[in-house]
This record gives sequence, C-alpha cells and structure tokens, in this order.
Amino acid sequence: MHRFFVPADAIRETEVLFPEETAHQLARVLRMRPGDHVIVLDNSGWEREVVLEQVARRSATGRVVGKRLAEGEPRVKITLYQAMLKGAKFELVLQKGTELGVVSFVPVITSRTVVGSLGNVGQNRLNRWRRIITEAAEQSRRGRLPALEDALMFEHAVSQAYRRGGRIIMPYEGESSLTLREALAPNEEGERPFSISLFIGPEGGFEEEEVQLARQAGAAVVTLGKRILRAETAAIAATTAILYELGEWE
Repeated sequence: MHRFFVPADAIRETEVLFPEETAHQLARVLRMRPGDHVIVLDNSGWEREVVLEQVARRSATGRVVGKRLAEGEPRVKITLYQAMLKGAKFELVLQKGTELGVVSFVPVITSRTVVGSLGNVGQNRLNRWRRIITEAAEQSRRGRLPALEDALMFEHAVSQAYRRGGRIIMPYEGESSLTLREALAPNEEGERPFSISLFIGPEGGFEEEEVQLARQAGAAVVTLGKRILRAETAAIAATTAILYELGEWE
C-alpha cells in the first residue's frame, strides 16, 4: 500500500482529511479511487490503514480501519552531522540516510566546505530537502520523519554532539588503527551504544585541527579501511556499518 505522512491534525479520530498536495497525488498521479487502501502516518510512530472515501484533485478523505506501530524505526539512533556537499550529493545523503534509518540530519560548515556560508541554505533548498526526506521515509516504511536541524559551524556541531551524549564517531582518512567495530564495542558494563553522533567530512575531508577538536570532545576517530571514499559514499557506508554492527539488520 502507498504510504503518506500527513499533519497530525489531519487525523480526526477515525477520519482523515488529506492535505491538498496529497489529494492531488492520490487523484492525478496515482489515479486512486474510493475504496482503495493507503497507509497514513502522523510522525508519531503509529501507522493507520485508511480506506479512501472521497478523492478529488484538491481534496480527499478517508476512514481509519486499522492502527499499529510502524516497524521501520531503528533501535539505534544515529544523528548524521554531514558536512555540506555540492548539489545532488547532499540530497543523496539525505535520501539514503533516511532509507537506512538515520533519525536526524545536521548540515555542518567545515573549513573545506565548498558552500560559502550558512546564508546559502535558503528556504527553497530546505523545502526541497524536506520533500526528499519525506518521500524516502514513505518509501522505506519509516514511522517517523528524520529531523532536519539547523546548519551549524563545525565547532558548534561538535559541542552539540557532546551535549547529546552517546558516542561520537568520526571516520577520517588519516586514521589507520582504530576500526569502527572497535569504536562500537560494549562498555565496561557490557552495554552497546544506542545513540550515535556520526561526523562525515566534506569533499577534501576534515582539517587536522577539526579532528583534534573532535577528539577533545570524546570522539572516536576511526578508519573505514584502506580505500578513500567520497564524502557521500562515506556517509552511506558508515551508517550501514554502524547499524549492522549494532544488530539492526537482524
């Protein structure tokens, strides 16, 4: 069944009033009709099965016939601190990170970030990023939309990650000894981490001063192997490896 995130106030007990944009998609794009079933989500972690009752280009309604917890949310909570990348590369990270299970994205401005300033992240771009996240979450059966947080300068991002708690992981091509598996090992009480702040650098990588700042905040600076990965590839590879190592693929 097709899945749609809607505002929480669009669901009124057993009735769903679809937003105009979703109604257009139902009527014109998917050619759905009364009697068809869809899944509706309100970003609470619950999903509702809904039978469509009225479908028009600008309005659509449905009736809730079932409710259950969404199964697509990971136990391990990864916040991805992704250095800004050019054009479609950053959008690819948002899309694939959402599909994999990232719970929050924080765009980061580093010394080598090509984007000139925080001011370059305009409202139109933010709206596009949110649409990419929403569509990826619907496709991948997520129960919640990953948060898209405000862009931060690198030092502020590190401070925020420190305050979040959990483990801070920073893949870095200059590291050759500490592996990701070792960085995710259980603590002295035998507990695995469930909250991860993952830092991925820009084209050109992190500056050594940035790596040292992250170390001072308690980051585990790790190697991803002998090959040098593009920034967008590193984000996808590291997220996948973390989730696998912590049992999310079981």
